[in-house]
Amino acid sequence: MEMLNNIWSILCTKNIQMVTIITSPLMFIESFLILLLFVNLLNIKCSNKQKFIYIILSSICSIISSLFIPSPFNVIFNYLILFTIICVVFKQNILKSIAALLLPMLIFALVNLLIVNVYIKFLGITFDQAESVPIYRLFYLSIVYITVAIINLVIKYKNFKITILDDFDKNTKMMIAVSFIFGIITIILQIILIAYYINFVPLYITFLSFIVLLAYFCINLYSINRIAKLTITTKELETSEAYNKSITVLYDKVKGFKHDFDNIVSSIGGYVETNDMDGLREYYKSLRDDCQKANNIATLNPNIINNPAIYSLLTNKYHKADDLGIKINLEFFVDLNEFNIKSYEFSRILGILLDNAIEASCECTEKIINIVFRNERNKNRNVIIVSNTYKDKSVNIETIFEKGKSGKSNHSGLGLWEIRQYIKKNQNLNLYTTKNDKYFSQQLEIYYNKK
Repeated sequence: MEMLNNIWSILCTKNIQMVTIITSPLMFIESFLILLLFVNLLNIKCSNKQKFIYIILSSICSIISSLFIPSPFNVIFNYLILFTIICVVFKQNILKSIAALLLPMLIFALVNLLIVNVYIKFLGITFDQAESVPIYRLFYLSIVYITVAIINLVIKYKNFKITILDDFDKNTKMMIAVSFIFGIITIILQIILIAYYINFVPLYITFLSFIVLLAYFCINLYSINRIAKLTITTKELETSEAYNKSITVLYDKVKGFKHDFDNIVSSIGGYVETNDMDGLREYYKSLRDDCQKANNIATLNPNIINNPAIYSLLTNKYHKADDLGIKINLEFFVDLNEFNIKSYEFSRILGILLDNAIEASCECTEKIINIVFRNERNKNRNVIIVSNTYKDKSVNIETIFEKGKSGKSNHSGLGLWEIRQYIKKNQNLNLYTTKNDKYFSQQLEIYYNKK
């Protein structure tokens, strides 16, 4: 009985050190809740190993900061550490890492703003007591964690996800990142104000702060949603413009074939009657090239190439190559929605490969580029092959990926090096480079799942 009384006495006595010791294990719960929030909200695909590493690292850093850094500055330190961990462990870009930091922070800040003043007024205690008396601190954290867990369940049940951050252009990402940073500064200031002035702040001021912060959160989400719709509309317009151009070219081709049909038949008949098989073969080759060009343009269809960014990229590169007199052979047998790669990264890789192919084939007498999109379900992957005729047969297929290495004048040599960085970052990507007497080939393999 005396032991129980001693324990109760410790729990009810002001003791900052004891609060730190008792609440340290709860850091693992808080890290877990933060992880669930940003993974669910931002639809981040990650392995159990990554989750485990994040929880361990973030919890240990939180415990260390709570022991050696005074409140509320330990919270600020924690957020800086969390941002670094998110970037490194989950390999997210700056914008998504900021969002992964801000969104859980904002939710915790809103919950704290809503609860803290009511809590201390209801119990008739000061903020200092709520922070330094173990029983009050444990009870308060329990309420916060339960509330956040309920919010997370609602997010998961309603399937509320923010999946648009990767589709913005660089300037839009910068604008959103600045907005997020100001949001983080606002939340930090709120944390500091709560720590120093909560005992003097009336309840209505607390609720007003809560409403203002919530309004900021909602307005930002609304703005991002509007920007996303504008971005999607712009891409759709670009796709429609590119498709109209393809349709116009295809119509002209069909019209030309229809107009010349009798002449084509007569020409074939003339070669047959004179038994000129060599002439017929040459004529057939020219006719086949025209048919291939019509087939290529028919393939450049947004219903077939079902990603606006990739469709626009392929269409632009096709017409660029065609204007340079390069023969394109395009085969497309995939569903781009199944690609396990970010749209931005894939467009960047494909754009570099196509630009290099166009530049290399331009130097040749026979200008040819073969582009193949193929699904290999038996090997659990999609394959993209870009092969082109090339002039420099001595090109070293190993050193071309080195930073600053380029066989072309006035080139930085960063393109293929950048592709190599994407390959290293994504475990489900492979790139094989080969060459023979006629073609230089790049084979990009995108596996459905991480190997």
